[in-house]
Amino acid sequence: MAKTRKAKGITQGLTNYGDNAFSAYMRRSFARSMGYSTEMLKKPVVGITATASNFNNCHRNVPEQIEAVKRGVLAAGGLPMDFPTVSLGEVFLTPTSLMFRNLMSMDVEEMIRAQPMDAVVLVGGCDKTVPALLMGALSAGRPAIQQIVGPMMTNRFRGERLGACTDCRRFWAQFRAGKVTQAEIEAVEGGLATTAGTCPVMGTASTMASITEALGMCLPGTAAIPAVHGDRLRAAEASGARAVAMIEEGLTPDKIVTPKSVENALRVLLAIGGSTNAIVHLTAIAGRMGIPISLDRLNAISDETPVLIDLKPTGDHYMEDLFFGGGVGAVLRELKPLLHLDCLTVAGETLGERLAREDGAWADPTVVRPVSNPMRENGGLVALFGNLAPNGAILKRSAADPSLFESEGRAVVFSSLEDMAARGDSDDLDVKPGDFLVLQNAGPKAIGMPEAGYLPIPAKLARQGVKDMVRISDARMSGTAFGTIVLHISPEAAVGGPLALVRNGDRIRLSVAQRRIELMVDDAELARRKSAWKPFTALDNKRGYGKLYFDHVLQAEDGCDFDFLRATR
Repeated sequence: MAKTRKAKGITQGLTNYGDNAFSAYMRRSFARSMGYSTEMLKKPVVGITATASNFNNCHRNVPEQIEAVKRGVLAAGGLPMDFPTVSLGEVFLTPTSLMFRNLMSMDVEEMIRAQPMDAVVLVGGCDKTVPALLMGALSAGRPAIQQIVGPMMTNRFRGERLGACTDCRRFWAQFRAGKVTQAEIEAVEGGLATTAGTCPVMGTASTMASITEALGMCLPGTAAIPAVHGDRLRAAEASGARAVAMIEEGLTPDKIVTPKSVENALRVLLAIGGSTNAIVHLTAIAGRMGIPISLDRLNAISDETPVLIDLKPTGDHYMEDLFFGGGVGAVLRELKPLLHLDCLTVAGETLGERLAREDGAWADPTVVRPVSNPMRENGGLVALFGNLAPNGAILKRSAADPSLFESEGRAVVFSSLEDMAARGDSDDLDVKPGDFLVLQNAGPKAIGMPEAGYLPIPAKLARQGVKDMVRISDARMSGTAFGTIVLHISPEAAVGGPLALVRNGDRIRLSVAQRRIELMVDDAELARRKSAWKPFTALDNKRGYGKLYFDHVLQAEDGCDFDFLRATR
């Protein structure tokens, strides 16, 4: 690529003291107190996001990766400077990490803009971190490259492979059904997550890593490298070196994240049987560039895109198998006729140039299926519409029971997470295997849209051997979960969406073939119920970030971003 940008280095964006020369003098002086030489301070600056904390197990290896990034920056003639950002450890945050994704994105955006850096390497990997980093970097507009933390390696338990968190849900369901003892569940608990890195299945973290590579925002072949593999550090070093080159090339994110590359990412999401969460995140990422994602377009792409990846929770393998079996590159090569090959990547080449270079590369057909023998003929996700979800809902059909796709059932309604916790396992609960479980008030404004859509099978049904039921909510679901679960109902119940009007005993009809989810109650009765409806929130929304979040968060179809952060195109 032609050189189009000159590095500005350490003296860009000077602190305002009323005298620019004095400001530069002060900055150099304080920088030299950290041991930097005059010559080093003349080099282009590459910022590196430090996303580790003791509340984030996924990012245990971030400090090691940062050192590798620094090696690459130094070798390429740049000055690396790491800086702390918000750290989002999924299982350590309440009410949910999604609520703080936007906060992290704002922190990343403002620190990139406020501090003197010519480019940034975004080091991170867990569920909400990658989208937050990309959202912030896209809005900041400096050259940026994503360095994925990587998935953890699997463990073993009595001859079975274990990997958080599909297996944790599987064993927990068996424990609830009385098929696993207390001692056994404690042994499983100690063996689910044993290395640094993200969940080793095609959950949200692995999905976001995969579609980041499809978007072109990380180096080719780096999405699936295990967190503890030496290649992960070599990828970090290469990312640091590449960031320096991107400065001179003027390769900014707006040249990479385009309507075409977003559609490529959406297609890969469907082909890998990826997480439902990725729809929310990809919509938010694209929204920072003013690129809309249509749920109708999602359905059209889904109908022509096969599922090719045989990974849990929809298959048998893990992310380490995908890495050794050809990685995301193998998926892209199979999808080549369906992709926009003229999309630019952070490597400075187009997707088409990358795939031509990789032509004939080996792939394991048991992990990455050829298009002639897919896992499924159509994509893993589908959007539903109807009077229960006027603005849409999402079903992960690749992780669901097809026998429930065309069904009608009686609603068993829980008005909140607390209500579900109090009554869900009661032997007095009026519930039968063919009923539809409905959770209200678990959306963005209600309680930050937690991963509560994986409603547990009521204990008395679990003991009878019931493994799946239709479950409906305005919540999200972990990408590691399996079940016939309708999610992201919009508008949510807390703002008066039709979901708020469902009552016990109502009939609901699901038709995946027709893309419909219908509440079989007449309009007059719904109007009567609406007149008695009252807004709901369980958030502390009176002050601080809670108020900012509540006042400005959008619904699921807009990625749950803040209204003032989305770009117009």
